[in-house]
Amino acid sequence: MTIREKVCQAERQLLSPLAAFAQSSKGRLRAEEECPVRTVFQRDRDRIIHCSSFRRLKHKTQVFLSPEGDHYRTRLTHTLEVSQIARTISGALMLNGDLTEAIALGHDLGHTPFGHAGERALNDVCPSGFRHYEQSMRVVDVLEKEGKGLNLTFEVRNGIERHTNGEQAATLEGRVVRLADRIAYINHDIDDATVAGIMSEEDIPLAIRHELGTSKSARINTLVMSCIENSVDDIVLEAGIKQAFDELHSFMFAKVYTNPACKSEEKKAVDMIQRLYFHFAKKPENLPYQFQGIAERDGLAVAACDFIAGMTDRYAVRVFNELYVPKAWSKTDDFFIDI
Repeated sequence: MTIREKVCQAERQLLSPLAAFAQSSKGRLRAEEECPVRTVFQRDRDRIIHCSSFRRLKHKTQVFLSPEGDHYRTRLTHTLEVSQIARTISGALMLNGDLTEAIALGHDLGHTPFGHAGERALNDVCPSGFRHYEQSMRVVDVLEKEGKGLNLTFEVRNGIERHTNGEQAATLEGRVVRLADRIAYINHDIDDATVAGIMSEEDIPLAIRHELGTSKSARINTLVMSCIENSVDDIVLEAGIKQAFDELHSFMFAKVYTNPACKSEEKKAVDMIQRLYFHFAKKPENLPYQFQGIAERDGLAVAACDFIAGMTDRYAVRVFNELYVPKAWSKTDDFFIDI
């Protein structure tokens, strides 16, 4: 037996019957020879970690646009926190940790620069709309590896596609990531907003704090334990905990997500993203070579969205400045004037 076959055998012995087993995967878009060491889900995790879109997450906004300082989350640190929470839940429920981790690490690969402001900006101007979870699918299926895609398994792709709104994932591991994503972003957004002086822990309504806890770690522990203790054939929270969690989300929407102090720069970001879109949608010759090919195959709108969505915050600013901000004139020759 190969190492991979031994791991697959161990999964059958150790994991819940409700887990997704690597040996029973529905497969990839294109058939591949099996690795002698890693299962299909382990290979997917590794492919995501090593792809360029994953690296760029470190310079993409989470909530605060291009934050100064080392204490604020980026899209990458958010992704790692989701992965940690999801693996804790998955392990306790005896689900497939490799599949859970792969979905968590890949779920936000399609996010735009400037967070959800960038997503809304492209959604408003792109004829077919723009949703980051659909763009994550384009990243893993089409854009990575010079247009070849990562060729991930059905289970990982399905979990990425359904990690947010709409239909639930086909696997319990995908549903764990969906909940872990929400647990992570609400709690670390509280943390970031507190550091920024936007709010304090004491601003959270007392009833919510009484139900969920009075600190980030206490809230995460409450939510994780509620999921572990109440999930059987689906991923759920206890009713009272879920209600308090929903109320916390509503509180954060009013206190932080729509707070002018947090969003004062968003109009500039939206304008920047939309001007970049219109520029590249009208001038495909200015797109990088890879995206010119996409324009010919899938249309200018799709190519422009693909290019812009892949930008980091600072790269988007740099490209915008090169296109629209006048450069200072500098003398390159010496002029001699006779008097």
